[in-house]
Amino acid sequence: MGDITGFLKHERQLPPRRPVAVRIQDWREVYEPVDPELTRTQASRCMDCGIPFCHNGCPLGNLIPEWNDLVYRDQWHDAIDRLHATNNFPEFTGRLCPAPCEASCVLGISQDPVTIEHVEKEIIERAWDSGWVTPVPASTETGKRVAVVGSGPSGLAAAQQLTRAGHQVTVLERADRIGGLLRYGIPEFKMEKHVIDRRIQQMTAEGTEFRTGVNVGVDVTPEQLRADYDAVVLAGGATQWRDLPIPGRESKGIHQSMEFLPLANRVQQGDLEVAPISAAGKRVVIIGGGDTGADCLGTSHRQGALSVHQFEIMPRPPAARAEINPWPTWPLMFRTASAHEEGGERLFAVNTERFVGDGDGNVTALRAHEVQLVDGTFAKVEGSEFDLPCDLVLLAMGFTGPERAPLLDGLGVDLTARGNVDRDSGWATNVEGVFVAGDMGRGQSLIVWAIAEGRSAAAAVDRYLSGDSTLPAPISPTTAAQR
Repeated sequence: MGDITGFLKHERQLPPRRPVAVRIQDWREVYEPVDPELTRTQASRCMDCGIPFCHNGCPLGNLIPEWNDLVYRDQWHDAIDRLHATNNFPEFTGRLCPAPCEASCVLGISQDPVTIEHVEKEIIERAWDSGWVTPVPASTETGKRVAVVGSGPSGLAAAQQLTRAGHQVTVLERADRIGGLLRYGIPEFKMEKHVIDRRIQQMTAEGTEFRTGVNVGVDVTPEQLRADYDAVVLAGGATQWRDLPIPGRESKGIHQSMEFLPLANRVQQGDLEVAPISAAGKRVVIIGGGDTGADCLGTSHRQGALSVHQFEIMPRPPAARAEINPWPTWPLMFRTASAHEEGGERLFAVNTERFVGDGDGNVTALRAHEVQLVDGTFAKVEGSEFDLPCDLVLLAMGFTGPERAPLLDGLGVDLTARGNVDRDSGWATNVEGVFVAGDMGRGQSLIVWAIAEGRSAAAAVDRYLSGDSTLPAPISPTTAAQR
């Protein structure tokens, strides 16, 4: 390392977020611009630790100590080369990944870990600003045609890798724009959509073809798909949302998060003047305490909600690592997203019993109670019932797997016991020439896993089409399941 004592001289410091009163008035990203010297100082905290456990924490195997060292030495161009060697889209992960690498940082045993995600984002942003991110076309063409179904991070990673290997790749997306949940599930204040657009321009220049508004299984039949392409990569994500079938669910004003969030994004894209489902002037309750719930929270603030409560059935996590959750495992700790700083009330260990409506079928309140874990199950705390008035309820309880019909049923792919697409050790389904990557095979997971699976599946497809492959494969389905 360039400064082997950097961690002794400098404390962890992240870029400041814009003031709450300012940022909730717009949809721009929440962080202030940062002085490059701050980034170099933070990179200098990366230790000469001997065994960089951050590699194990990162599914992509990012070469974190190497590019930290290069940033400290002010060698930014070399840093982006090392970063791109393992990660197709560091501008996505640098904004959206929960950073399991930081949880595995050796410095984190006794101090605050290195700001790995911040350094990663600054490397790629400097690279874009400096014109260093250019198309990387294939040196030869194979003449093989590959269809990638879905344009989220897994599908995009697979597509870029396969295009660079010389195959003719077409990405088929049923929405009207490319990006999947990156486009319509992630709010602008977490990632502005020009970040996606510039990468799509690079991929288009490399030779990847993008087709939007194509519902594979309907507009293109499974038979056509297999006949027109030499290989297919299923990367449609786990988009089957989890519902809450309790009394009163049919009331008006109760919506899934993925009904609510895309409309807010469409307003920012210029498609709508006002979102048909809006928190403006309403008492909002969000059921679900994860990242999607936080996205709904920040969106509700910006739309002008009267009040917001966020429910989580699990107990409040501890403020620090528990003894049963040691380094370098992912710490189950209490976390505060930028949206939580902006207002609202978080309630833990709460279960919703029923929705209460008025005579016109509109939701007016929900009835809930506290719970406690007893022998691994949630037990009601007697006497803890309460009613909470609300006009808008957003269900953000995660996803149960991929949608089956018409694509998966039409193809005849096998599913696992949990409803995900089954795959062998080579990312292949039971259907000849059909592979799967990302949440469609893994189940709901992190963006960094999606990119890692897309890269690995691309190597498997390349090997299937060409007999061999030089594409990197950071993980296998077996190691992915174990981690």
